[in-house]
Amino acid sequence: MASSLLQPDILARAEALGVKARQVVEGLRVGDHKSPYRGFSVEFVQHREYVPGDDIKHIDWKSYARSDRYTIKQYEQETNFIAHLVVDTSNSMRYGDGAQNKLEYAKLLTASLAYTIVHQRDSVSLRLFDSAWRGELPASSQMSHVRAVCRKLEEAKPAEKTGTGPLLEGLAERVTRRGLVFLISDCFDDVAPLIKGLQHLRFRGHEVILMHVVHKDEIEFPLDGNVRFVDLEGVEELMTRPHLLRPAYLRAFNDYLKELEKGCDGSRIEYVRMRTDRPVGVALGEYLVRRLQYA
Repeated sequence: MASSLLQPDILARAEALGVKARQVVEGLRVGDHKSPYRGFSVEFVQHREYVPGDDIKHIDWKSYARSDRYTIKQYEQETNFIAHLVVDTSNSMRYGDGAQNKLEYAKLLTASLAYTIVHQRDSVSLRLFDSAWRGELPASSQMSHVRAVCRKLEEAKPAEKTGTGPLLEGLAERVTRRGLVFLISDCFDDVAPLIKGLQHLRFRGHEVILMHVVHKDEIEFPLDGNVRFVDLEGVEELMTRPHLLRPAYLRAFNDYLKELEKGCDGSRIEYVRMRTDRPVGVALGEYLVRRLQYA
């Protein structure tokens, strides 16, 4: 499974923590997460009236002694989940150098999540997008699938503008079985349609996690001197002195972050900011610890 996207130090920590579903999911086999289906295993939920044909070993004899009625104990089943990894490969993800390049950071994060989820016997699908879907792998829980995910990520090249909202709405119509959806993006898009797309996934019963990949320059705007700004998703160029723009830029950017976080919070979408100046292993590890604390 040789791939530069699978780094042992990151995987060891993530593997130890795991990714647990926080809400009901629908799987195809018995696993470790809450299922909407009732069965005779794991966690007691309720009694129901005995009917001919039920296995008598599930009769609650203590309840019978109290009520003189035959009742069956029902339990909540556990299941596996499908995690849909949806990765932004638009031109705006080109920003940054080396390990702090947003797209390379997103690739490493995605590969680490894929390995961790498959290692715990759950399933992963992959979708790459910009203004349209650019690559797709169906869900699988086989470890060989992680290699395919890594190859697809390594081949991904940034292109086109971001068009997130309508694509997510279409995805919600296609993916009917409840699972987890990880959107990994710099969210270089209008907030309202983006939130609408995420809301559509929530309406369909998915647990939705937005991993917002942000470069420190976008947060701090530390540039100085004479700088030529190039629109990565357009043709515009602007020569200016950044210190003159800094106050207005920071106000606008912080307002954008507040709008994005408020939209997520109001729709029960988990918002996770991933700064590219923080190592993936550290940021992912802290996130997985938080999931365990609030699972």
